[in-house]
Amino acid sequence: MVRLFVALSPCPEALAEVSAAVEPHVEQWPGLRWTAPETWHLTLAFLGEVPETALRGLRTRLARAARRYPPMTLAFQGAGAFPSARRARVVWLGVEGGGAVLSRLAASVAAAGRRAGAAYEEKKPYHPHLTLARARPREGLDVTPLTAVLKEFAGTSWRADAVHLMRSHPGPKVRYEPVGCWPLGGHD
Repeated sequence: MVRLFVALSPCPEALAEVSAAVEPHVEQWPGLRWTAPETWHLTLAFLGEVPETALRGLRTRLARAARRYPPMTLAFQGAGAFPSARRARVVWLGVEGGGAVLSRLAASVAAAGRRAGAAYEEKKPYHPHLTLARARPREGLDVTPLTAVLKEFAGTSWRADAVHLMRSHPGPKVRYEPVGCWPLGGHD
């Protein structure tokens, strides 16, 4: 079994802007476990534990799904927390652009995963975001002042032109490994 997700990879310039905006806050929030910038991505679908035997079919289905959608211009903008800023377990930056096409792409790659044998099915509606940090206490943390400051963030636009299948290696230092990449094939 391999732990997989499908994502879009922001350009290095967009991620550098995010890093510059976040860095001043890291030490001020010791109750947060900040994600490493080298792991930042925009998740389209978390597939969970997938049998290795399903990879071939998954690759075929993801390639087909990617061909159906155009490249998109996206930007990181605004901030928030799940489930709320007063009880945060996850602090995130929002994503502007893509609209309904981005949501349909996310649904399409999730369906490709299910058809290929990924048993995980997300119960919540798709909400595109970049995870910045997770709260250390499981019950959540009040991050209202942090999200108020980060809501002002508006990053440079970047082009999402491919979907990436990624393998997650959990542990003390989470690591992601690319498994496949397929260009978006529609026309913008």
